[in-house]
Amino acid sequence: MILFSIPRTRRRCMGVAAAAAGLVAALLTAQPAVATPDPGDGPVAEQEVSERTRAEVREALADGEIPGQHEIVHSDNIQHLAFVPKDALQGTNSDLAFQGKYAFAGNYDGFRVFDISNPAAPRTVAQVLCPGSQNDVSVSGNLLFLSTDSSRSDSSCNSTTQPATEKSSWEGMKVFDISDKTNPKYVAAVETACGSHTHTLVPERRNVYIYVSSYSPDATYPDCQPPHDGISVIKVPRSAPEKAAVVNFPVLFPGEGPDGGGNPGPPAGARKTTGCHDITVLPSKDLAAGACMGDGILLSIEDPEHPKVIDQVRDDVNFAFWHSATFNQKADKVVFTDELGGGSAATCNAAIGPDRGADGIYDIVGKGDKRKLVFRSYFKIPRHQADTENCVAHNGSLIPVKGRDLMVQGWYQGGVSVWEFTDSDNPKEIAYFDRGPLTTDTIKSGGSWSAYYYNGYIYSNEYARGFDVLKLQDRRTDPARWVKMRELNVQTQPDYFD
Repeated sequence: MILFSIPRTRRRCMGVAAAAAGLVAALLTAQPAVATPDPGDGPVAEQEVSERTRAEVREALADGEIPGQHEIVHSDNIQHLAFVPKDALQGTNSDLAFQGKYAFAGNYDGFRVFDISNPAAPRTVAQVLCPGSQNDVSVSGNLLFLSTDSSRSDSSCNSTTQPATEKSSWEGMKVFDISDKTNPKYVAAVETACGSHTHTLVPERRNVYIYVSSYSPDATYPDCQPPHDGISVIKVPRSAPEKAAVVNFPVLFPGEGPDGGGNPGPPAGARKTTGCHDITVLPSKDLAAGACMGDGILLSIEDPEHPKVIDQVRDDVNFAFWHSATFNQKADKVVFTDELGGGSAATCNAAIGPDRGADGIYDIVGKGDKRKLVFRSYFKIPRHQADTENCVAHNGSLIPVKGRDLMVQGWYQGGVSVWEFTDSDNPKEIAYFDRGPLTTDTIKSGGSWSAYYYNGYIYSNEYARGFDVLKLQDRRTDPARWVKMRELNVQTQPDYFD
């Protein structure tokens, strides 16, 4: 997401510094959260309106009617198993990661650990208070990684918002030991240029590499000036995570002048490129795809410390902000998302139309370093949302079914959508889950930040409300239930059938 709930008093662009080990996070112990199908959320019951039958709801949606405030609607092939409201961490919910029977949910105030051994009744086992947007989270073995992309007074979990004029401002990556899921320990921090908006793991046996995505919004931030046309590469030794450090800063958009080689922005382009928002890697194919503000890129990561751009594409007609990327299993397609309006605008309506704030499907053609990204079509949810609902293409994952390209995706207040892009030219939605607007008089941000498929269930971190679990029952997706993962960081795509 581009906009922030924590004031972004943008920061100085520091050199690399590794914080001392042994920092202790403030661990909040919470009672197990009770999760029941379609429970209440505040004064308005969070359940389907009993006066309307499923057929009536279907007919109303087909006629373009928008669900009522807080009303839940979903296709017949999705079941809402559980909802766990926010608890000690009241900030914006962000990204998700998974390991074994646990889900790790980012929040601008820290992160929460759920025991999901019973998906119908997720149980909170830990909440860690460690403020610093966005707090996107990933896990590998006994390590958890947390992104900080707001100017802080220091690298500790007791830091405060820091004005950019202060020379002690800190942003970057934090590392936790999660060998005990009920008691995560803060063990290291690494400061990175322009902070860490998001990050991506490239795990190896002895080390974990982290690709840190960040960007300089504009020239008003004196210590993080464009062009910021690269990514920080951090190397974390598994046996000594306190020695984590930046080992490279590859420039992905080399070029002359103040804008480097990225999209120059208006009037020539849609958005000036001064960094990347998100990178997804496919280690089994030595590939990565980068969503970099005004550019989409395909990279070789054969040498993980030195990623190399293979191809670069733009869409200055319909794409406003290249936000994230997802490969299909064969690595012959990439889905890029456009976060039109920065995630806080109402863009799922007739006025915006079907091609903006959407997914862009690109085929990968050719071989080796001569591979190219070729645009094929757009996909956008077919249900119009209220003008008070922030809605745009956001984070999603593959649903692993051999021979088909299937994806589940969060659309903020557009809800959760399951769609198929096996035919690149004709993508179509096959299932959905949606809530009515948070408010009916003014726009207020909420909805599904991330919706991911993990070991037979869909998990969604709901921006404003809490944590949802959905069960998908459809012949097209049923084979995915037999694919079991030990660990899932969606931006590190696995080879599901290896």
